[in-house]
Amino acid sequence: MRYPTTFGAVVTGAGSGLGRALALDLAARGARVLVSDIDPDGLAETVGLLAARGAEVHSTPCDVAKWEDVQALARTAEETIGPVDVLCNNAGVAVGGTFEDVSLEDFRWCVEIDLWGVIYGCKAFLPGMRERGRGWVLNVASAAGLLSAPEMAAYNVSKTGVVSLTETLYAEYAGTGVKVSALCPTFFPTKILDSMRGPIDGRAQRTARKLMDRSALSAADIARLGLDGLEKGELHIVPMRDGKLMWLFKRLRPQAFHDALGPGRRGLIRFLK
Repeated sequence: MRYPTTFGAVVTGAGSGLGRALALDLAARGARVLVSDIDPDGLAETVGLLAARGAEVHSTPCDVAKWEDVQALARTAEETIGPVDVLCNNAGVAVGGTFEDVSLEDFRWCVEIDLWGVIYGCKAFLPGMRERGRGWVLNVASAAGLLSAPEMAAYNVSKTGVVSLTETLYAEYAGTGVKVSALCPTFFPTKILDSMRGPIDGRAQRTARKLMDRSALSAADIARLGLDGLEKGELHIVPMRDGKLMWLFKRLRPQAFHDALGPGRRGLIRFLK
């Protein structure tokens, strides 16, 4: 089933990075777009970029960690762009550090945004899609949700939850006309490190930035591949070669994979380096 010629789309976390790229790509495919974020300046910039391309664009602030905000987002979508055919649950944050060193406050912050934000988005929009017999939901997870490397517990738990939720919904909505996919990239240029919390050391952050900068794929590439995969009904969309290889290694030799990430290996960042 292909996207309609014109359709309504909602993107959370659209103030920068992948969220902005998803919104721009959706508009190019004919979408009326409602973008949301907690950053008003970034959101305004995204709106300007979309408007400059002649897209029909609307915006609203939304903290995806709050159910009432996501409910309001769904109401605003109905009022501005009409029925929502495509939902991109993209808003996300990161927390790094060992399990013992990460505070419960930071752990909760990550789970509330990265996992509960996706749960709320699905809860608010999926029933309407099922009733209309048409819809596509792209839940932005991460390769971290497939690999569970050390020193990333809060992020891993959140993104693994997103993958698990997506797999569950994929099966529950089979045959309804609603497609649900999990997008699982590794490193690419984004601003997620700017808001990162946790006791992760500077060296690890610098390495992460290097991996982002040397990525062969941009946010626009990830958005395109994600939306193409969603349209095709792919359950797991793993756009990077390194992510595919590591996921294959883990599925074939799960214990050996985690042994390779053990003490002294400094987690997924060191593994990729």
